[in-house]
Amino acid sequence: MRRIEALRQLVELTEDRPLVVTCAATSRELASVADRDNHLYLLDSMGLAGSVTTGLAMAVEDSPVEKVIGIEGDGSLLMNPNVLPTGGFTAPRALLLVLLDNRSYGSTAGLPTYTDRIDLGAMAEAGGWTTGLATDPETLRTEFARLLDTAGPAFLHVRIEPGNASDIPKLLADPVALTHRFQTWLTAEIS
Repeated sequence: MRRIEALRQLVELTEDRPLVVTCAATSRELASVADRDNHLYLLDSMGLAGSVTTGLAMAVEDSPVEKVIGIEGDGSLLMNPNVLPTGGFTAPRALLLVLLDNRSYGSTAGLPTYTDRIDLGAMAEAGGWTTGLATDPETLRTEFARLLDTAGPAFLHVRIEPGNASDIPKLLADPVALTHRFQTWLTAEIS
């Protein structure tokens, strides 16, 4: 399964949930599939999707928001692996982090990451997360549904093929405008 195929599945599963998305190719590909008010694209913020998702999950603890979903890449998570013990320690009930692991830095010539030998799902589990593994659209949907019904922190490790979708335009939106759009949407959901 390629990243864009995984994102198509996730778009269907997150239509009414806050969705924090890592930078670069992942944000561009998601925006090409569906660009929604509930999407918070972290443009030029590699390594922060897990932290922002954890913080938002903590912030909505006493609200009607059931889950805050984060979409992270393996290269990005390796830039900030501290989110795994932090999320496990703080244990927000609404936290679900989806790792799209293509074993490469997809936006920088496909250089390899460490995930051929380092299992980020095992690291999450060791940090106190409930984990799942998906390798195809069916297991992605099944494991996502299972983890959605699990009190967080929850971590879905999705193994995908390396490579970016072709002919995807750059996401050149103003990050401040994207943040305001997301904040307006989330405020309405909480109210």
